[in-house]
Amino acid sequence: MAVKVENLSKRYGGGNASHAAVKNVSFEVEDGALVALLGPSGSGKSTILRLIAGLENPDQGQIYLNGEIVTGLPTQRRGVGFVFQNYALFRQMSVYENIAFGLQVKRATRSQIRDRANELLQLLGLDGLGNRLPHQLSGGQRQRVALARALAPEPKVLLLDEPFGAIDAKIRQELREWLRKLHDSIHVTSIFVTHDQEEALEICDKIFVMNQGDIEQEGVPEEIYNHPRTEFVANFIGSMNIHHARVRDSRLQVGPYTFQQGDLNGFVEGDEFRVFFRPQDIYVSSNLKSYAMRGKILRTSFLGVNIKLEIQGENDFSFVAIVPQHIVIKEKIEEGMSVAYQIEELSYVNLRLGKTINKLVVAAYEI
Repeated sequence: MAVKVENLSKRYGGGNASHAAVKNVSFEVEDGALVALLGPSGSGKSTILRLIAGLENPDQGQIYLNGEIVTGLPTQRRGVGFVFQNYALFRQMSVYENIAFGLQVKRATRSQIRDRANELLQLLGLDGLGNRLPHQLSGGQRQRVALARALAPEPKVLLLDEPFGAIDAKIRQELREWLRKLHDSIHVTSIFVTHDQEEALEICDKIFVMNQGDIEQEGVPEEIYNHPRTEFVANFIGSMNIHHARVRDSRLQVGPYTFQQGDLNGFVEGDEFRVFFRPQDIYVSSNLKSYAMRGKILRTSFLGVNIKLEIQGENDFSFVAIVPQHIVIKEKIEEGMSVAYQIEELSYVNLRLGKTINKLVVAAYEI
């Protein structure tokens, strides 16, 4: 493994103001992989990156890079490259000088510095910009310079902390695609911190979803999106319809659906459930004979290739469906009209039993 973290913990402050930023976290990153630490602000992802880099010291735990314990080593001896959100370029230095800086620290020869800097200028699409100062570049160009500077000493591991957070949406999308292509060409092990789920799903081989200093779930993007294991992951990754229900008279009523004790791995009177389903996983038709359930379109919103439908179903069962625009046009779906719908699968968690999510095919329960 290129990166291995064991039982890593970090607290800030003291006494009543003490805060656990990272709580006994362990994970591994394979050699050459591009992985994401994904989570909201304050989830501990940037702290983990700084601990790996040696910019912070853990309260407990060990950090291994390529099989070697580096927990007590200074940053310059760990062989990591770090890219910050705010670029952190030397403003008085040219692009070329910024890229060359790390090589000069390593006492590379002048010819080695020249060859490596020119190689990276070409690789990162910065040809002809070597003599410019950072303020003469666009945000996207500055971030490429920051990445070139981090890559120049040929680090074992590349750490990227919200690298596209300060860049506008259009350029950010272009840089995502560019970073993935760059990674595929150089294969340096990379850990990418982001709060942007779309970013993580699009470019990373594996995702570690973080919440309150802990890893809630890890897996490939398809697994994280299609099979969330906890309520937090289900709610954080992608859009989700969420309903709260309580067992009464030995039944769980969720809108038009009624479930008995054997349907949901058992429950007791008064158990509270959280029920989830994605807007993209709903079939909608203007032909009321197409599906068993009925609802009314309260509002439509244009999302480009998709249309968002706000639907009022039976028994105050309100939800959002996201449907391809061509289907909405074909079905002539409009605000105020009645439609038939079908939800094939629900995810649920019994709050009394814990936070693990289960799945249930609901087509058989439609009335």
